[in-house]
Amino acid sequence: MSIIKNIKVLSRNPDHHMRETKHDIHKVQRNYDPTLHPFEAAREYKLAVNAVKLERVFAKPFVSSLTHSDALSAICRHPSQLSSVFTGTVEGELMLWDLPQKKSKWSVQAHNGHLGAIVTAPDGGSFFTVGNDKTIKRWSLEKTLENSDLPVDTWMSETVITGISHHRYNNEFITCGERVFLWDATMKAPKFSYDWNTGAHGSNASVVCVKFNDIETSLFASSDQANNIILYDTRGKEVKKLRMNMRVNALAWNPMEAFILTAASEDYNCYSFDIRNMNNKHRIVGLHEGHTSAVTDVYYSPTGKEFVSGSYDRSIRIFSTEEGKCRDVYHTKRMFKVNCVLWTADNKYVLSGSSDHNVRIWKSVASEKMGVMREREQSAINYAEELKKKYSSFPEVKRIQRHRHLPGHIYHAKKEHAVIKESKAIRQANLRKHSKTGAVPHIPVKQRPVVGLVDEQEEKEEKEEKAE
Repeated sequence: MSIIKNIKVLSRNPDHHMRETKHDIHKVQRNYDPTLHPFEAAREYKLAVNAVKLERVFAKPFVSSLTHSDALSAICRHPSQLSSVFTGTVEGELMLWDLPQKKSKWSVQAHNGHLGAIVTAPDGGSFFTVGNDKTIKRWSLEKTLENSDLPVDTWMSETVITGISHHRYNNEFITCGERVFLWDATMKAPKFSYDWNTGAHGSNASVVCVKFNDIETSLFASSDQANNIILYDTRGKEVKKLRMNMRVNALAWNPMEAFILTAASEDYNCYSFDIRNMNNKHRIVGLHEGHTSAVTDVYYSPTGKEFVSGSYDRSIRIFSTEEGKCRDVYHTKRMFKVNCVLWTADNKYVLSGSSDHNVRIWKSVASEKMGVMREREQSAINYAEELKKKYSSFPEVKRIQRHRHLPGHIYHAKKEHAVIKESKAIRQANLRKHSKTGAVPHIPVKQRPVVGLVDEQEEKEEKEEKAE
């Protein structure tokens, strides 16, 4: 009779594979040996393709709209209250909105005519407006909540004012129009006047936009109708004047990099300048293309990594500071020419004001889910984002990620501009081919929109020649 010495028995301990309670996550046994998972890369790629497809499926950026009585001309956010936004119309109406409730808290006829710009004081207790009636008005936020229709203070100007920008810390603000003035809020007369705003068109070159730098607070920039971008320093140091081929409608400083200035141009593009290199050919560090009509406004996100632009082509585009093509484009059937844009301080939403009497609220990330998410849902979203980054260079993922449905007028204008661009390139190539060597120089794309740096002496000589 044989004796069995070894007996092998399958033993399963429930503690190894069962949950303690029904609220726990199911335990999963995994062996990470790569030889046991030959199709891991293929499965990951399929997950990435599905993730980018689902991103486009859930891309619903439009949130809501705020209706006004006339076309929008200005929009401004409160420095500390995320829910408060100020808007102004071309007829001079000023409104304070509660964004979560989508209701107007307060409205008043602030100016007789076009309301040019709105800006808040650093403490958030007051805000300033300018208009075509040659007045600067200061309003108290506390009194507006009490339904007061009277401004706290009023300044009279000799000329029409088109823009205003407030110093980040001091009680000073700067206005632009036919001239650029630096004001002290405690005085009724301008503190200083900057007269270097007359360009090739003389005194008719009024300034259309002015912006203080939030980091280097003594610097500010302006753009005028003579196609100039002018840098000023309130400490009285040297300023620079850069002449462009086309007019610049709006300016925005990067909130994280003090030396980056982005301009919205009439030639359908946005340009990012490095103000440290204004004297050389590397002054433009970013050329942002995509719009099919003049760009009217530009605004940076709080992170400084992206900015939003609005255009006469009835759309807004979100650009990364490091890329030339837009990340996303937003549009609706009823949206008209976009006059002003804004990025909220929590980096979640983008606002656009257009000529159809509406301020529209958009999500900054079109497919982002609004509201509270569970931890597992958030981790799944984070995993999908990492997969999209890992496989972003693959043709299929790139194609789905890049594709956008565009309105007919933008689609056809885009094709027309591509034909015009190709035709110009062929004509230049033929001209260079049948000319002497060096007669037709090759100008890089980033240098074409700039005429050059203007010196005060050169400007005086131009004026003297015209006078003669």
